[in-house]
Amino acid sequence: MREGIHRDGRHLYPAFPYTHFAKTTDADLQALYAYLMAQTPVRADNPKAALAFPFNWRPLMAGWNALFHEAKVFEADPTRSTIWNRGAYLVEGLGHCGACHSPRNALGAEQAGAYLAGGFAEGWEAPPLTSLSRAPIPWSEDELFHYLRTGESRFHGVAAGPMAPVVKELAALPDRDIRAMAVYLGSFNENALGKPEQDMQAVILETLTRTRVVSASATGARLYQGACAVCHQVGGAPLFGSRPSLALNSNLHSAVPENLIQVILHGIASPVSSDLGYMPAFKDSMTDDQLTELVSYLRQQFAPNQPAWTGVHAAVRQARQGISR
Repeated sequence: MREGIHRDGRHLYPAFPYTHFAKTTDADLQALYAYLMAQTPVRADNPKAALAFPFNWRPLMAGWNALFHEAKVFEADPTRSTIWNRGAYLVEGLGHCGACHSPRNALGAEQAGAYLAGGFAEGWEAPPLTSLSRAPIPWSEDELFHYLRTGESRFHGVAAGPMAPVVKELAALPDRDIRAMAVYLGSFNENALGKPEQDMQAVILETLTRTRVVSASATGARLYQGACAVCHQVGGAPLFGSRPSLALNSNLHSAVPENLIQVILHGIASPVSSDLGYMPAFKDSMTDDQLTELVSYLRQQFAPNQPAWTGVHAAVRQARQGISR
């Protein structure tokens, strides 16, 4: 957990995020070990590593660790509050949020100086959690708390893809720990708005996109009306749980289309809670060309202040084939 060394002496790869777990205190590691040893054992055969040479030569990880790993327990910042430090401990350590939400260099290490600046995981974008976020309404502490607690934010959307199981597991944490994480993450966003300003900005964006007509993609518009509007049209009847506003959805305003493509292709079959509702998958009912038209239309219609995405068709094809960045 701290050195990345297997009990038989082999080096582990940082896909097991010991680079983050190292920050955990001895007491918490002992408690974690006691809990794991108390579980009923199961039989499981781990898949063999399929890395090509030279990456399959584990001793090289000693050099990687020397360059990029610091096996050091988290140290509180005395200039910050107790709740901020608690959030930092959870996010930087066992939460290992930076493992997905930080970009990586050519050797697979998180880039120094770009903490939580955005990355990719399992074919999905893990968006920036800092002021670099392209969300039309900046994340606030309260919205971060609500999202991590429930899997939904009125001003950003619902948890999907790899983030959905993360929020499910966070249900075991008490509110005070979720609040601490929100306080810590919120401190990276200097542009956060108060609730009245958030409500006002939401009304402006939703009004603009509800009355705006995009004529560039008639096919995309028809696909939206037939497949999406029943659940996502602003002001519609609440038929199927949550109704995420596309005008506010962070995925529509991102620099890349991956998350929007992924959620349209695969839907949301396992939401954080059934109260949020489910989204059908369209991978078997839409062609790559249709998906490209729909994705391009949604971007133009609901993110009018953002430039059109390029390479959408290629991104659709890669997502359907399960190819990650």
